[in-house]
Amino acid sequence: MNFKQQLFQMFEVSDDQAELIISKFVPEVLNKNESFLIEGKSCNRLSFIESGIFRVYKFTESKEVTQWMGGEGYFITDLASFFFDASANWSIESLTPAKIWTLNKSDYLEIQDQIPNWNVLEKRFIAKCFMVLEQRVFDFIALSAEERYLKYFENNKFLFNQVPL
Repeated sequence: MNFKQQLFQMFEVSDDQAELIISKFVPEVLNKNESFLIEGKSCNRLSFIESGIFRVYKFTESKEVTQWMGGEGYFITDLASFFFDASANWSIESLTPAKIWTLNKSDYLEIQDQIPNWNVLEKRFIAKCFMVLEQRVFDFIALSAEERYLKYFENNKFLFNQVPL
C-alpha cells in the first residue's frame, strides 16, 4: 500500500488534504541497523515506512526487550515524546535497509492550521493506534504463548523470512 492510499485509509481525507499532508513529508533512507531514535532523546518526527523493517526496543537492567516490529505501511515514532515533548521511552532501529517518509513536528503542527477538521482526523489516527494496543494487551492476557506466536506469524509472515530470531 502506498503512502497516499495509507493516508486515505487512516485519516479519511480528501484528495486536496492528502496532497497537503504528503507535501509536508520528506523522504529518508536508512541503512540496516541504523537508529531512527535513541531512548532518552527527543522524538520530533513521525514517519511512514515505505519499505524496510523496524523494531522498537528498550534495555532493562537485565535484557533487551523488543516491543514491536513492523514494516511497509506502518508509522513509526515515540508517541509520548512526539506529542508531549518528553524523552523517548523507546529506541527504534531499521533491521533492513529502509525508505521512510518523515514529517517533523513543526510541519505536523502547521497541518492543524491548514486543515480545519484536523483535530477530528488526528483523534481518529490516535484511536486506531490505541485499538491496536488494546488488542495486543488482550492477546497477551487471553492467549497462550503458542497462540500469540501463531497469531503473530499469521499476521506478519513477511517478518519471519527477513528478521533473524
